[in-house]
Amino acid sequence: MAKKKSSKSSHKNAKQTIQVDIVSDIVCPWCWLGVRYFEKAAKQSKHDIRLTWRPYMLDPTVPEGGVPYNDYMKKKFNSGGTSDRYKAMRDALEAAAPEVGIDFKFGQIPMRPNTLDGHRLLRWAQGQDLGNAASDALFRSFFTDLKDIGDHDVLKGIAEEIGMDADLVAELLTKEDDKNAVREEIMYFRNLGINGVPCFIYNGQFAVQGAQPVDAHLKALNEAAKLPPAQ
Repeated sequence: MAKKKSSKSSHKNAKQTIQVDIVSDIVCPWCWLGVRYFEKAAKQSKHDIRLTWRPYMLDPTVPEGGVPYNDYMKKKFNSGGTSDRYKAMRDALEAAAPEVGIDFKFGQIPMRPNTLDGHRLLRWAQGQDLGNAASDALFRSFFTDLKDIGDHDVLKGIAEEIGMDADLVAELLTKEDDKNAVREEIMYFRNLGINGVPCFIYNGQFAVQGAQPVDAHLKALNEAAKLPPAQ
């Protein structure tokens, strides 16, 4: 009888794993900020969390070679009398960034890349349990180190930095493998109604949209813990 009671108690006290899918684009500053808020919440939480990085492209029409960043942003934000929008966005991001260890260098970013290959690298890294490292390295390389993360040599360097086989990554980047899989995954989340990122999906049942503060994610984690375990 004592054994049965102990087994039941152990099962009751076992931690539940919460599945969190992070839908983001690696050139989205709100995504990096939102991820940092989530990471702070995850460290404060008592729950076990399993992360899966999901791709999203804010602008799939950017050519493979990318375009000059300043020209791209001016065209995007200065049309239709919205010249103050970009400055307001930058000011808000730059004010929030230091608290979570981010150094945005918007005025110095050289290129606005097409992010498909970056998402392919993140996909491969995730298969080696290096998704978190790859995501952080991609954000930092773009926003702080001012690198063109659409450039294959830059992506090879990121792969080497996080412990991947850089030569294999360089070879894979020259091929078409995984391109359609990434595009299909992006379309899947668009069809779910996600039209902005970051988006944090908890146990596949509800989402926290945008760069929400730490408390929002702590609340979401507690709510997710009440749901059936992630499959």
